[in-house]
Amino acid sequence: MAEGGAWQARAQCDARDCLTAADEPLVGLQRRCGGELPGPLAIPALAELVAKARSLGLRLARRIMANDGQDQIQAWVEVEPDPATGGCSIVVSNWQASPLPPEDPAETAQRRAAIDRTVAELTARLDAAQGVLAVDAAAPDLADLAAAMTSGVGQPWTDFVTVAGSDHHQPLHWRLLDGAQIEVAGSQRSWRATLLPEAGADGALRGFELCLTSQEAPAPVPQRPRSAPAMPSNEPGPVGRDIAPVLRQPIARIIANAETIRTRLAGPLAEEYAAYAADIAAAGQHLLSLVEDLADLEVVESEEFNTAPDRIDLADVARRAAGILGVRAAERGITIDAPRLGEHLPAIAEFRRVLQVLLNLVGNAIRYSPENSQIWIRLEDAGARARLIVADQGPGLSPEQQARVFEKFERLGRSGEDGGSGLGLYISRRLARAMGGELTVESALGQGARFILEVPADLLALRPTTGHEEGGPDA
Repeated sequence: MAEGGAWQARAQCDARDCLTAADEPLVGLQRRCGGELPGPLAIPALAELVAKARSLGLRLARRIMANDGQDQIQAWVEVEPDPATGGCSIVVSNWQASPLPPEDPAETAQRRAAIDRTVAELTARLDAAQGVLAVDAAAPDLADLAAAMTSGVGQPWTDFVTVAGSDHHQPLHWRLLDGAQIEVAGSQRSWRATLLPEAGADGALRGFELCLTSQEAPAPVPQRPRSAPAMPSNEPGPVGRDIAPVLRQPIARIIANAETIRTRLAGPLAEEYAAYAADIAAAGQHLLSLVEDLADLEVVESEEFNTAPDRIDLADVARRAAGILGVRAAERGITIDAPRLGEHLPAIAEFRRVLQVLLNLVGNAIRYSPENSQIWIRLEDAGARARLIVADQGPGLSPEQQARVFEKFERLGRSGEDGGSGLGLYISRRLARAMGGELTVESALGQGARFILEVPADLLALRPTTGHEEGGPDA
């Protein structure tokens, strides 16, 4: 007799793990999980146990957990393979059902926001009045929109798109725009806007993160004829300009679907399957970052590569980088101490590339710093050079590690697996040098690291005195 007394349900599976017969309450759970009778087993934990018993040819018994959207169910299950049919017989006992706890609306909203960020093909930072601050686009058919928004910094983002069903050209209340259907000139796809509000320490609305997502795949990128000889086999191929735009969207969809499963937004799921989905999402993120790094690598190593220098304020770039990575840092209890409002350091460089370098430096600092530590972003006027310094409280680098840290595919040489491509610092130094600057490191084991980005200073600009806060490293 099965554990827990008399059996409560019997069932039968065929050689393809399809449920061919079942008693209640098992048949009801099968249907509430989206399956039919007869039909493939739709109860994940039971399907796994049946497949394992059939493949091993052994009788297996264990407690399983499942849920049907309303109840959490536990039961003792015995599965015995049938050599004659190739299927399995199932006995279920000690069936226990308890109501699922109510969903936390705030937690659900955070999960949906994380998914929107992952699949977004354009993201933008907006001020409290929905004016554009910074834009990043991955989709080729959004390149013109991104360029227009970048040129129109300070203007409402709705000036650059058409909001379906509205001829209102000024920003509507953000709640009316969140989830709105958007039409973009030059794109044949339909888009959905997501506006994620950002509050300051005092709770006041500080700005928004805008995400544009589409359910439609981008048009294939036409392949250009190549007359140059093939690259050596030990070098990365032409990923950036040809393959990367095609790969970004499907990989992002894989990540988003895995996150939907992991966070149970699509329905209840056993804990072990949520863990599998988390592994898929993490692997997808790794693959996407590798694609992006290889795309950047091809760009910066191209003979035609150059930057578009302009007058920028390094303090403003630093504050934006801190805002973008603030949530990731807060998840580990890390504080980013960025230049205060009122601090300025004029420079001559390309804003987008400086921001890219700084996001890499601060992202590395977050990855390698201990929890509940601090990261400092400091400014330094060095005459003809303007310096931006990122300092952390991580494990530091030995002289040998410092000599290798900017090499291609070098993973910082620090302890711990970061899962990165090892290209971030190599690309960042190439970008710094392309802008007429340099990227260096100062460190010692056990004393953290200071990465120093230098670019040409804007000697014609009025340079206010910059102050430094007490308690951080002397930059």
